[in-house]
Amino acid sequence: MTSPRSPRPSAPATPATRLIATDLDGTLLRDDKSVSERTIAALAAAERAGIEVFFVTGRPARWMDVVSDHVHGHGMAICANGAAVVDLHAGGTFLEVRPLARPVALDVVRALRAAAPGTSFAVELTTGIHYEPAYPPFFLDPGATVATAEKLLFEETPGAAAPVLKLLAQHPELDPDAFLALAREAAGALASFTRSSPTALLEVSALGVSKASTLALCCAERGIAAEEVAAFGDMPNDIEMLSWAGRSYAMGNAHPDVIAAASGRTDGNNDDGVAAVIERLVAEALEARQDAP
Repeated sequence: MTSPRSPRPSAPATPATRLIATDLDGTLLRDDKSVSERTIAALAAAERAGIEVFFVTGRPARWMDVVSDHVHGHGMAICANGAAVVDLHAGGTFLEVRPLARPVALDVVRALRAAAPGTSFAVELTTGIHYEPAYPPFFLDPGATVATAEKLLFEETPGAAAPVLKLLAQHPELDPDAFLALAREAAGALASFTRSSPTALLEVSALGVSKASTLALCCAERGIAAEEVAAFGDMPNDIEMLSWAGRSYAMGNAHPDVIAAASGRTDGNNDDGVAAVIERLVAEALEARQDAP
């Protein structure tokens, strides 16, 4: 006679998604930088279902016009890889800045010049971008100052100049991932290094500043746990955010390291991969609401 078996413990329920955090370029945006009608509808449906949507991007606030017409609810975005929180309803007004100290940025410049000769730099400030003569020009910023990084970072009165959101470092020959590894080895104790471009272009933030760390702060302010966040991304600057969120989705076009870091995968950015998942999350939210006593 066999003894009765104890009932198998049920698996813990997956927490409901309360916030969606999505990267823009290569993720929410198509390659032509447009937002598809399906994605627009999905974003609106999420907000109606009570799910907040955060745009979390490496872009500066002044380049957020690509999604400014699709902002709902709070209208907040995390820009410059976590260095700034902005209010898109108020034209990109800065709500919080996590700057890179200029003396630290100068130390990073010196370290990378020694480790990777030929590196050129740009400095992203809260007021705009400025760059060295050898740095690929930003045609969207015709008013930029062109000078050496040392001059761009110099302050006659320390603390009086516009905050530095990030330093950008470009190399004309190195492999992008090899350049990132080299930079982290040479100056990783000084600042945070990542990349989002297919070229050897690094983005340097203050130590500990990332999409993930700023998103975590914003969620904590709202009483939202990591388990209640669904995140989307495609490039190395998304890895920490995808690792932090309870649900995370690498795009079909994502970097291999991003795919490894995410808990799930969706279609590519040109195939409405973000919208497809949001539709499922909204359906889950509505079903849970109907089942609630």
